[in-house]
Amino acid sequence: MIRTILLWALVLALGAFALQWLEYRFLVRAFPWQVYVGLVGATFAVGGAWVGWRLAAHARPETFARNEAALAALGLTGQEVKVLERLAAGRSNKEIARDLGLSPNTVKTHVANLYGKLEVGRRTQAVGKARELALIP
Repeated sequence: MIRTILLWALVLALGAFALQWLEYRFLVRAFPWQVYVGLVGATFAVGGAWVGWRLAAHARPETFARNEAALAALGLTGQEVKVLERLAAGRSNKEIARDLGLSPNTVKTHVANLYGKLEVGRRTQAVGKARELALIP
């Protein structure tokens, strides 16, 4: 954060120097004030986009490492993990059944089992707890 502040301080100082160097009074007479407002706006827009890009460019983990110990401790089956992944993707029971080639009742059973094993009462809670335990990405 300090680095960003120092960088912007340097940019602003250079901008002030540039305005002095270009003889500000001459430029004010040469162009209407709307041009300067546009230039300042464009500068801040470009600068804001650059800062946002820099702040958002965080290194992401390359691969997801599933917590196998938690899977074993909870006793989740492979099919329940597949259902949990699709729950996290926001799929409905019918869509999950279609994807996995199961009946909707079987999916409901798996979801109920997941709720019991994860000790939750809703889909969002199940997905949140599964992410906390590193069961799903």
